[in-house]
Amino acid sequence: MLARLEAARQLYNACLGEAVKRVKLIQQSRLWQKAWKAGDKDQRNALIREACSKYGFTDAALQHYAIETRRSCWIRDHLDVHVAQKLGTRAFRAAQRVLFGQARRVRFKGKNQMDTVEGKSNDAGIRWRDGCVAWKDLILPAFIDPEDPVIRHALSCRVKYVRLVRRKVNGRNRFYAQLICEGAPYQKPENALGEGTVGIDAGPSIIARINSKEARLDRFCEELAEKEAEIRRLQRRLDRSRRTNNPENYNPDGTVKKGPKQWKKTKTYLKTQARLAEIWRKLSAHRRSLIGRMVNETLRMGNVFKFEKLSYRALQKTFGKSVNTRAPGRYFQELARKAESAGGKILEFPTRLKVKGTETHVGLSSYCICREHKMKSLSERWHICPCGVKCQRDLYSAYLACFVEEAGEDHFELDAGAAARQWPGRSRSCKRRRAVFPTPECPVPPDSPARGQRESLRKGGQPRPRPGMV
Repeated sequence: MLARLEAARQLYNACLGEAVKRVKLIQQSRLWQKAWKAGDKDQRNALIREACSKYGFTDAALQHYAIETRRSCWIRDHLDVHVAQKLGTRAFRAAQRVLFGQARRVRFKGKNQMDTVEGKSNDAGIRWRDGCVAWKDLILPAFIDPEDPVIRHALSCRVKYVRLVRRKVNGRNRFYAQLICEGAPYQKPENALGEGTVGIDAGPSIIARINSKEARLDRFCEELAEKEAEIRRLQRRLDRSRRTNNPENYNPDGTVKKGPKQWKKTKTYLKTQARLAEIWRKLSAHRRSLIGRMVNETLRMGNVFKFEKLSYRALQKTFGKSVNTRAPGRYFQELARKAESAGGKILEFPTRLKVKGTETHVGLSSYCICREHKMKSLSERWHICPCGVKCQRDLYSAYLACFVEEAGEDHFELDAGAAARQWPGRSRSCKRRRAVFPTPECPVPPDSPARGQRESLRKGGQPRPRPGMV
């Protein structure tokens, strides 16, 4: 397996280098310059396709190059044609991102950095046969839990193709087979979709979710914060070791010199580096589990999910450490995928909305149901209005998100009237009505019930929903 991964790495790098050469030829051509000066979109696309075809920058051309390269050297003894074609497609997509400005450069694979290979179908190349992976003369039996309902459901579907993945666990190589199957994924009964609308407001680290029965204010992946101190210690240890053993690579002010350099790494440095890599691997797996659990909680709250469309890549510039640890973008990616697969609806709206019946465009965090509009700084975490509305800022934005409606294609409106009518405690005739939202005078933990419902929960009973409560 290691020899075949090394062969795949070298073939991929060869295809990637050829793809970069062809991209440079396209960017220097007159067709490319003419395409970006064209005003019509269809004409521009036609010129770009013509330039790519002229210089051989297509998926089929890169696949053909991968086959010819494999056939002419020792790689043919390790890789089949299907794997070579997939590596050509992979190199084409990486270079295509550079061509269209979606990436600044491609990344060639270094030694032991190629961790995945896959086939094109289950009929040839890498195949799944009777609980084993068959690849040319290599037979790999798989360890399977037959009692797992998810695995049992997946194995009952037709396998389209197989992907082999290498994971480095405690410095050792572990190989896994990912089966890409046909059909709908398994839906656990406890994670079935609920009923109703769910408003969501999320930032770099905190997420607020509200439906007609409950309001939740949570922090993304809070359990991962325990490892931050250990990671910082290991990173400082690595930095001290680099500076001690490579003083010629640093300027007098402590910055790294420009240009090519040779780095000396001691055995202690390599052990620390492996330990840090293992911590990052565990954190990644734990983060995926925590986000999946939070997504399943959200799915149980309703079947229509409304939230603002944010650029979490832009948030990395300001809140890089928090976004890197908590990955809020992955939460919404998984939510959209699972909700649409289960038959739910996703509604993403811009950060500036038109208020229904007016020409005013506002942000949810700066608008009140009494039609008052006041901008807030990031340090203001409570929405307190003279009209009597007091609520945590993120929860209030999530509440207003429930009343965002789609008024047309890429056009959304906030129904402020409905939000005001359904606001908890809005009716003056019922003085004893209370909202589940926390207030500055009486903060309620996110996982706790409202203060008016605590006594019934202490006695073992269920809280009774009251009219107008959220």
